[in-house]
Amino acid sequence: MADLRRATAWVGVAVLVMALGACTHRPPGATSTPTQTATPTQTATPIPAGPPSPPTAQGTPTKAALDHIAVVVMENHGYGQVIGSATAPYTNSLSHTYAVAANYFAVGHPSLPNYLALVGGATFGITDDCTDCHVPDAPSLANQLDAAGISWTDYQEGMPSACFRGADNPSGQYAKKHNPFIYFDAVANSPALCSHIVPATSLAGDIAARRLPAFTWITPNLCNDTHDCSVQTGDTYLAGLVPGLLQALGPHGALFLVWDESQDSDTSGCCGGKAAGGHILAIVAGGGARAAATSSVAYDHYSVLRTIEDNWGLAELGNASCSCTRPMTDLLAP
Repeated sequence: MADLRRATAWVGVAVLVMALGACTHRPPGATSTPTQTATPTQTATPIPAGPPSPPTAQGTPTKAALDHIAVVVMENHGYGQVIGSATAPYTNSLSHTYAVAANYFAVGHPSLPNYLALVGGATFGITDDCTDCHVPDAPSLANQLDAAGISWTDYQEGMPSACFRGADNPSGQYAKKHNPFIYFDAVANSPALCSHIVPATSLAGDIAARRLPAFTWITPNLCNDTHDCSVQTGDTYLAGLVPGLLQALGPHGALFLVWDESQDSDTSGCCGGKAAGGHILAIVAGGGARAAATSSVAYDHYSVLRTIEDNWGLAELGNASCSCTRPMTDLLAP
């Protein structure tokens, strides 16, 4: 009986040894060092990436960096006539507080081609301040904004009535050549769109009530824009307008304050030969602007249009889509 018990014990030991051998068996060439990596089910399948952002040519932001944008256009003075001028203390204070494009150029001479460039991306073969000419087959920024459901208003100081299509209104110092949207048939021939072009008499109330649209265009009259009056007169006008305007634009809004052209004798330019209207001032102000910044990047009026279009993911019109046109993003708050 003792022999049987000893035999049974040896059989048990043998079975145990075989079992341990099966548990630790590795194929030839395998290392004996234990692995510490995660199991394949944890790492083998990567998380799929989200859809790519739209290309720059179509406007990059999926969410607008600026929720309100305003453009104010002044007249006929070069960069050096405003910056550093003792007659423009308020404008110079804006340049110290906010962002300045120190290398900004008008598209050409005289006024109208510059205004068309700002809202249409081209001058459309127009080379003078004609009032009987028009742009027949092209969209403007107004058409883009409307199609995208983005609110907009064009405030024209001195214009006698909404959608006024006359050449001028001498009693109110209004000039059609400074009202670019009215030149586009796609706007002027649409009552719904043309109704957005209004006298600036409603501007002060809209600012005070904080009911500005997402995009605001402001053309001062021929005196306040310094076309017929002094730089000091224009500076006084801006000192009365801009503080309330910046508050109404809000913390994520920006004002693009630009001059249309320098004097006719100044044909300096930039940007692949597209701009030859002289060296002028452009300031980006407000909560959405970079503070106390100066940019030396070469910009022109097409850069303002591109910046606005890119902000809202709109297609870039005409020369705004040129690789030689830089968006003014270095003047915006990070």
